[in-house]
Amino acid sequence: MRVLRSSAVTAVAAAAALTTVSGCAEKSDSKSSDAIKVTASDDKCKVSTSSIEAGHVKINVTNKGSKVTEVYVYATGDRIVAERENIGPGTKAEIVATIKKAGSYEIACKPGMKGDGIRQKITVTGGDKQEKSNPELDKAVAEYRRYVQQQADETIPAAQKFADAVKSGDVDEAKKLYAVSRIGWERTEPVAESFGDIDPKVDVREDGVEKDQKWTGWHKLEKSLWEGKKIDEDDKKLADQLMTDLKDWQKRVGTAEITPTSMANGAKELLDEVATGKVTGEEERYSHTDLVDFNGNVEGAQKSYELLKPVAGKSDPELVKELDKQFGDLKKLLDGYRDGDGFKIYDDSIGKDDRKKLSDAVNALAEPLSKLAGAVAK
Repeated sequence: MRVLRSSAVTAVAAAAALTTVSGCAEKSDSKSSDAIKVTASDDKCKVSTSSIEAGHVKINVTNKGSKVTEVYVYATGDRIVAERENIGPGTKAEIVATIKKAGSYEIACKPGMKGDGIRQKITVTGGDKQEKSNPELDKAVAEYRRYVQQQADETIPAAQKFADAVKSGDVDEAKKLYAVSRIGWERTEPVAESFGDIDPKVDVREDGVEKDQKWTGWHKLEKSLWEGKKIDEDDKKLADQLMTDLKDWQKRVGTAEITPTSMANGAKELLDEVATGKVTGEEERYSHTDLVDFNGNVEGAQKSYELLKPVAGKSDPELVKELDKQFGDLKKLLDGYRDGDGFKIYDDSIGKDDRKKLSDAVNALAEPLSKLAGAVAK
């Protein structure tokens, strides 16, 4: 779950993150007059219209504030339709989304990338707009849906082994199984986040916990295992709760609304996850298994891209050429940090130079990847 950090322990990392995320926000070159214009600041979220038609929707965002911001499109129940993170001060971003159903929606700006955001209501009219079917895109969506379900199905037994180790009080075994239990989640996290209520239960970090929210999930157990170095009765109950919540995710994955643009935007979101949490070492601050998550995010992003590539290659062959190169470069760089079947611990032994190389490679991929949704929406 993506949150900016304010603790003294992570002050230096946060400063580095601000540079990184600012670089991730692409300069929008869209001149389309029918795009929704969103002007974000530190205390306002101005939207150029209150009503739009269903179908492909283009949103041009300008951040005039002093903080890095995010922009979300929410359906009823805070179901995420589209999002773009890491929009740095003074930069612009373009979001291309597909909204199929009429109804009430909200556009939210989140200064500082936290909280519920500053929200503006919009109405979508038309609804259930039938566009000409593209067999290649239909196939991509169907294959991605199978992939997401497979990742959820494979996560359950891996997470159960982790939970069983916690419940037995075996700290060493639980530590060994922790990162492995998260891989399927990290590959498909944008789909899980689209439901709104699952991610805060399963993947929230301590400083991302909202007021009156109980801290549950993987990272609470991570802290007990590495910082507390012991397992108490509350942790054992949390292990059972983690499994309950993950099984809920597994059952609901099949109901997720998936479109070609949501796949493309989700790939970009996974790179944003890397930029704001993994490169900085904030995601796995106790276990330092960030590179396992990092790799999972990249694998998930690449899966979406590869499925959409046949269509994107026809509309924008130069973009596909660039994405092939940048995915290859990043994977090659990541492979240099492998340790047996896993990855090196992401601690002080991986210094500033290494982290900068990883950050630069993520940014080099994130910029062209942000154009993928537009390529498949043409």
